[in-house]
Amino acid sequence: MRVVSGIYKGRVLKGYDLVGTRPTMDRVKESLFAMLQPYLKNSVCLDLFAGSGNLGIEALSQGARSVVFVDRSKLAIQTIKENLHLLQLKEETLVLRGDFLEVLKTLSRSFDLIFLDPPYQSDYIEKSLAAIHQYSLLKEGGIVVLESDKEEKMRYDEGVYEKIKERQYGDKLVRLLRKRS
Repeated sequence: MRVVSGIYKGRVLKGYDLVGTRPTMDRVKESLFAMLQPYLKNSVCLDLFAGSGNLGIEALSQGARSVVFVDRSKLAIQTIKENLHLLQLKEETLVLRGDFLEVLKTLSRSFDLIFLDPPYQSDYIEKSLAAIHQYSLLKEGGIVVLESDKEEKMRYDEGVYEKIKERQYGDKLVRLLRKRS
């Protein structure tokens, strides 16, 4: 796994092998971030279910101002911290360990861009989107990036979020939602 573009392009990131995890592959990440280009510069991002921190680090490499990384796994948090140390990223990051719903309750800022890549075949996307709306964590016009299995039904409140893009990569589906005004 590597950073595909920006100031850290080509840098190799550490990963880990944990049942139920699957990192975003470089070709998918490259295509995803091409779609996100208009939203990245100086953005404040949340990488929920962050894993190794791959997506949040890519956002920082391509112009995001800051990223909050959240995961409940001790191994994931350790890996994120190692990757941030490797790239000497500290001031513009915050790493939080805990259950996603509990962490979302505690956040006191809103975000321009939120990455959601939870375990497949769970109700975490639906629960995350509801909590993000409930706690006003996404700025008006902000973008949520959803990654799921192509077979998974993604439910979201169409009065709150509008789908702006959707792409399939093998068995992975990437959907961009924008918060309605």
